[in-house]
Amino acid sequence: QVQLVESGEGSVQAGGSLRLSCAASGDTYSRYRMTWFRQAPGKEREGVGTMHPGGTIYYADSVKGRFTISQDNAKNTVHLQMNSLKPEDTAMYYCAARLAAINTGWWLPETYDYWGQGTQVTVSS
Repeated sequence: QVQLVESGEGSVQAGGSLRLSCAASGDTYSRYRMTWFRQAPGKEREGVGTMHPGGTIYYADSVKGRFTISQDNAKNTVHLQMNSLKPEDTAMYYCAARLAAINTGWWLPETYDYWGQGTQVTVSS
């Protein structure tokens, strides 16, 4: 099992930046795909971006070019750098993990076993 703890909650104006972090502990970090999801009130949970332990990274079209996923292997931490934020980016952001060997769509929240507690991002216009 792996435990996930997010940090970096904040409120910014449109055009601003925030960085979220997700620290993993427990099982071997390199066994897991790490993915960021978000959920706005009244909407379904949406995949934002993912990192496979082999290094492959994918992003949702809605954030491509604005958000960047990176990792600090020494600290078992994955980061989500969010630039050029828009009001529609306002949501609760979650990091999630599943075994890297699972090949179903990375954007499917039901395929993830481990979740952080979530951290709120609010972007004002």
